[in-house]
Amino acid sequence: MHGLGRRRIGRRAALLAAAALLLSCGRQQPDDTPEGVIRAWIDLMQRAQADPGASLAAYDLLSRAAKENLQERARRATAATGRLMPPEEMLVPSRFTLRFEPRQMKPRIAGDRALVEVTGADPASEHASVPCVREDGHWRVDLMLPPLPELEKRPDAG
Repeated sequence: MHGLGRRRIGRRAALLAAAALLLSCGRQQPDDTPEGVIRAWIDLMQRAQADPGASLAAYDLLSRAAKENLQERARRATAATGRLMPPEEMLVPSRFTLRFEPRQMKPRIAGDRALVEVTGADPASEHASVPCVREDGHWRVDLMLPPLPELEKRPDAG
């Protein structure tokens, strides 16, 4: 191939790459909106049993407070079992089930907090309110986990 043909191919490739870059910049990320992050989190949790990487990605979509809770749970599980338990393993995919199939999500946003009203086919019986928080410019699922009990210390443990 002579020089002119190579330059045309090179120019086309550069134009295609620039167009792809511009198109990808305009595309919304799942965590750009509260309802988007919830949809992404649900999708990842549903795939997590077959795809271990999905658990880590789902964990990444959680708020700092939820992550701290899971980190402490993982620390305690590691201490109890002697096996290193990463915090994303505290999200047990096999125990994750949806009570209903989400059909509609309506966020109520107040500053950096949002409450997303999720409804299913029968809004009267299929309804959930999911809190989200914006952290570092991205929405995160503020998973409500029960607080961990205080660790009891034996009197003779020092």
